[in-house]
Amino acid sequence: MKLRFASLGSGSGGNSYCLTLDGFTLMIDCGFSCREMIKRCRACGVDPRTVFAVVLTHSHDDHVRGVKGLRKILPWAKFYASDLTAEAVAARMRLSEEDFFVFEKGQPFEAGPFTVRAFPVPHDTPDCSGYVVESHGFAYFHATDVGQPLDSIGENLALADLATLEFNHDETLLATSRRTRKLKRRIRGPSGHLSNSEAASIVGKFASPRLKKVFLGHISRECNSPHLAEEEFRRALEEAGKPQIPCECLSQTDGAAWETEVWQ
Repeated sequence: MKLRFASLGSGSGGNSYCLTLDGFTLMIDCGFSCREMIKRCRACGVDPRTVFAVVLTHSHDDHVRGVKGLRKILPWAKFYASDLTAEAVAARMRLSEEDFFVFEKGQPFEAGPFTVRAFPVPHDTPDCSGYVVESHGFAYFHATDVGQPLDSIGENLALADLATLEFNHDETLLATSRRTRKLKRRIRGPSGHLSNSEAASIVGKFASPRLKKVFLGHISRECNSPHLAEEEFRRALEEAGKPQIPCECLSQTDGAAWETEVWQ
């Protein structure tokens, strides 16, 4: 049985990621318009008709833009969110909180063949979540809007066979960018985004021998580059004395896919 991961797009313009197993797709975030979501699914080899569960990390528009449209064209899909995220998205999109299946962080829930567990992530929106998704002994880690390189996040990464972690900005490029001081403070702050060095420190400290690949996500187009993110990633593993792990930078405009065999 093959488990397939696909990134439909990663960055400040929109985020969405899919795990597909046995004809069931779990989508993490839907931050594009409904039409764009369907287009990107098909381009990445994801059949939209297999999307039976959508889990939301937080309420920012680049992660939830497609919720209302997808609810209409995928009426069978269940939407999962933390209490405050469900409340915020429902209010903005004139939906009912009853349209969401609300979970508690740390309490696993079942979504088709997947067991999903949310963990807290510091970001400038109430109740932001990261996820560990498990099935048939395989674990996927996801954290893309993270203000601090907390050990609690790394402890979840240590469980993973595959991971997506944000490598948002290069500290020098952010400092010398044309962005306002207020925005720079927000990004660098404890509820902002991880720099390359901060994200790499998590990987270097917590990557386990079971980790097969890391996707570097939410890369800033203005204040970062894939080359700088990958360089910091490799340096951290080398300094930690750990074997090099394959990595791939996710794009805002292009999709990415990866698959592996899991036990029946």
